[in-house]
Amino acid sequence: MNDSDRQHTDHPPNNHRRDKVRGGLWGAVVGDALGVPVEFKSREYLKHNPIVDMVGFGTHDQPPGTWSDDSSLMLCTMESLLDGFDPEHMGALFVRWLTEGHWTPEGKAFDIGRQTQAALSSIMNGVAAGEAGGTDERSNGNGSLMRILPVALRYADEPAAELLHYALRVSSITHRHPRSQIACGFFCLMASALLKGLAPDDAYDYAIEEAKLHYQSGAYAWELPHFERVLSGELPKLDEDDIKSGGYVVHTLEAGIWCFFNSGNFEEAVLKAVNLGDDTDTTGIVAGGLAGLHYGFKSIPPKWIAALAKHKEINKLIELFADSICTD
Repeated sequence: MNDSDRQHTDHPPNNHRRDKVRGGLWGAVVGDALGVPVEFKSREYLKHNPIVDMVGFGTHDQPPGTWSDDSSLMLCTMESLLDGFDPEHMGALFVRWLTEGHWTPEGKAFDIGRQTQAALSSIMNGVAAGEAGGTDERSNGNGSLMRILPVALRYADEPAAELLHYALRVSSITHRHPRSQIACGFFCLMASALLKGLAPDDAYDYAIEEAKLHYQSGAYAWELPHFERVLSGELPKLDEDDIKSGGYVVHTLEAGIWCFFNSGNFEEAVLKAVNLGDDTDTTGIVAGGLAGLHYGFKSIPPKWIAALAKHKEINKLIELFADSICTD
């Protein structure tokens, strides 16, 4: 076993691992909520009116601390995984979010992605959850990437092939195209490595190595050119002007990773993500998840957590989830 392998398989101390789990999940919700008020604002606008704290209203006219469908569906994913892996149960919770406001800040879903809504409509019409997601090339929005973090944390200790299998199946509930599956898989690989204590550079290199190994054949191989910048290892070195931050899944993956690497702490990472503009909540949730995992729960400003809608309910779920994967 070489040093890199040993570093990846040895777990950090249990209390440190729990801090990372809590940091990743809280960091994701915080990143989302920071971005909600300025979703769809341009990068140029935000250069002159940057987000520097938790604010409200704006694009969706919601109070400060409001999180979007991104966190709602991530929390549904987390809740489902408490009872084991069951895509049908997970899909049913997603439908509850859409129809009953389950895991929403104010009891009603808002800012619903078209591909997600179409998939959940299919489930309500009797389609199996694992087959509900769209498969055409236009079905590559970031609606599965935004909620995939709990899968990475729950199955971090499994072999890479198994982790990627779970990522594939969870993505497919709303986004079944191989490109979306690869994006979710890459994020899960990198997040799982950060949870195990790898440094950011090592976690990124690990994800590249495993992604190239497991996505080299079939429909996945045809998709790899779309991930050239991610798989080159050179993504963090790009200029901000080269980073796009819209709703396309590859761009969101790139932006989240780029913000993580071009920041020195949690706060800088999420604010950089939100201030890229456009799909601010989703760039925020992806960057926030990575940064929270690396820097830990204690790195997140307490005032941002306290400002979140239903933060006590979120805390109960996160603690239950952390209990389930941070056993002695």
